[in-house]
Amino acid sequence: MGNQMDRLSHLSYAEVPTVDPNGVDTEDGPRIGVSYIFSNDDDELEDGCAVDCSEKDPNQEEKQYDQRDEVECAVYNRDECIYEKSAKAVNLEVYSPENLLNKCKPGDLVEFVATGQYPHWAVYVGDFQVVHLHRAEVKNSFLTDASQGRRCRIVNDLYKFKALGPDVVVQNAMEQVGLKDRELSWRNSECFAAWCRFGKREFKMGGEIRIGKQPYRLKIFMSDKQPRVLEFQSLEDMIMEKRRNDHLGRTAVLRELAPHFSRMEEIKKKKSDTCV
Repeated sequence: MGNQMDRLSHLSYAEVPTVDPNGVDTEDGPRIGVSYIFSNDDDELEDGCAVDCSEKDPNQEEKQYDQRDEVECAVYNRDECIYEKSAKAVNLEVYSPENLLNKCKPGDLVEFVATGQYPHWAVYVGDFQVVHLHRAEVKNSFLTDASQGRRCRIVNDLYKFKALGPDVVVQNAMEQVGLKDRELSWRNSECFAAWCRFGKREFKMGGEIRIGKQPYRLKIFMSDKQPRVLEFQSLEDMIMEKRRNDHLGRTAVLRELAPHFSRMEEIKKKKSDTCV
């Protein structure tokens, strides 16, 4: 398994069983179980590909980043919050690559974002450079080159794990430069960068055994209702779904989830009417 394990990808919600046979958890509200099976690494779609996976027209002006379409969410491992991305919890402001260089320190995690693209993560290693996993190879690039015109921000505080020392983070990143294809142990740029900073094996491919109860919960925050909850057997699977949501954007994700949760609300209402 390990580095040679096949790629995993998202199954449609309709094909995946929910936690409760009726789709309703009496304590936390509706949940959906999510699994992944064989497909390509999402980093192959980080640039040069539209949301529908068709090639972008090189003559078409690149889409700008719209923070209003950001998918705000939190991740729990059982009862512990291990990740949170919301305007209330962290600073989500984005900058031009040139302006971000004035804020970066060695060991920082950098996220490059653009509407309709997967977010791209990198580790800032000093001297205006980052190390990042891009198209199945760990590369050492200038931050401005790695951005490819996208806006960017420092994302040290999204994951709640204790960070390693800056020198160790930089060393972790630099020691991987040049690895490619089957030498890699990470499924995408986010898993690689987070592993460099936190050193947790859960960020690596096959770092957790997918058996038994799904311990990871991804809560997608809704503006008008309670959060929608998806469940996963591994941190790796959760990250892939979270990145897919970032790729689609808030509007598309809510539209995708709406039919399934409408059905769950109907089930809850029928149960309530039966009890009366």
